[in-house]
Amino acid sequence: MKNVNIMVVGVGGQGTLLTSRIIGKTALNNGYDVKLSEVHGMAQRGGSVVTFVRIGDKISEPVVEAGDADILVSFETLEALRYAHFLKKDGILVVNDCKIAPMTVVTGAEKYPENILNSLKKQHKVYSIDGGAIAEKLGNAKVLNSVVLGFAANFFDFPENAWLDTLKNTVPPKTVDINVKAFTEGLNYGRKL
Repeated sequence: MKNVNIMVVGVGGQGTLLTSRIIGKTALNNGYDVKLSEVHGMAQRGGSVVTFVRIGDKISEPVVEAGDADILVSFETLEALRYAHFLKKDGILVVNDCKIAPMTVVTGAEKYPENILNSLKKQHKVYSIDGGAIAEKLGNAKVLNSVVLGFAANFFDFPENAWLDTLKNTVPPKTVDINVKAFTEGLNYGRKL
């Protein structure tokens, strides 16, 4: 396997760190070397959370440089715009179509950018999903990250059962069933594209 560089970005509380760990563990369980790196920022105050996951036969360092990401998974549209420059020219951008206003927008100092997805599509291969709507339909908005992860799993070479095994062994035991449903919904949504 060639090295695969992944970034997972979002806003504090969206499950960015858990999602990165599931991706990393799935790769480890399939025999690959994995390096993870996390940047929390002001995550507890709704700020950016950025994680890097590097997968391959032998990985020496955890950080993905600008222009080197094969896949960027974003749980929020502005975060996708903020970190899109990390993608390779042929990289894949998976975006949860969700807007969470940063503090500068909340206070009126700035405006939330318009038409982010359309702007991103001009330069990147963009695949979007409304993970929040699917999670709410399942009755638990907190499984948004599992919906988006399921959707993004379509762009990895790991089998469905490998993802599900990792998911079941990583999420809190009381939430296994709902997370499996959420992941499967996202996976199936992506298969329709």
